[in-house]
Amino acid sequence: MLQKVIETADYLKSVMKTQPKVGIILGSGLGNLATQITDRQEIPYEQIPNFPVSTVKGHSGKLIVGKLGGVDVLAMQGRFHFYEGYPMERVTFPVRVMKFVGIETLFVSNASGGMNPDFEIGEIMVITDHINLFPEHPLRGKNYDELGPRFPDMHEVYDKELVRRAHEIADRHNIRIKDGVYVGTQGPTFETPAEYKYFRIIGGDAVGMSTVPEAIVAHHMGMKVFGISIITDLGVPGKIVEVSHQEVLEIATSKEPALTTIITEIVQSL
Repeated sequence: MLQKVIETADYLKSVMKTQPKVGIILGSGLGNLATQITDRQEIPYEQIPNFPVSTVKGHSGKLIVGKLGGVDVLAMQGRFHFYEGYPMERVTFPVRVMKFVGIETLFVSNASGGMNPDFEIGEIMVITDHINLFPEHPLRGKNYDELGPRFPDMHEVYDKELVRRAHEIADRHNIRIKDGVYVGTQGPTFETPAEYKYFRIIGGDAVGMSTVPEAIVAHHMGMKVFGISIITDLGVPGKIVEVSHQEVLEIATSKEPALTTIITEIVQSL
């Protein structure tokens, strides 16, 4: 795995026109944030050695190198999920590669279901912690000291200073955001009412099928992590309705301008 990471990173460094230190993973319905990236260079996943290929609608499948708010960034427009059949090593492979091309701070976004009764559909939640319920841990197996320690501390996966800056930016632009704990599950089914209740009881505010593996791996390698969710459906008793992937994409897309503002201004502050 390590040799493949190095091989892929060497390829990207040979073709990228800049050397970004900021990485962004854009989740369901949020890929259009990439349109704000200027001086762009697009690299389809199919052209990248050892890279998986995204199979989910709303995840277009290309790396974009360019400037966001005048800052060099590397963005994944389309991510990989455990439910697609990929093992965790493949799901998190791009994050490993990002580290080896020089990324120091990773921004991760997603669409999620909300269990917090104070949340509304369309709410923006800054992730302050997570609960990992994936059946396979992304660090399971041989540990490479070149990547990080065997037993990484997890008391602060999501950088507190970046969370503080997000609130400062949101206040300045009159954008409503909340903090919360994200529960990561394998999917691909949306949650049952009983599962929503369970996730709330164990301390979750929102649930989704991504983000946690990438955050763990980035933290393992010493990267700063900022995570943000758009609440696209509610798992609150009395507010649970049938939901489709298309509705999730539409709600996420409608909140993209606010998300773009927050991420862009945090990037500019680094």
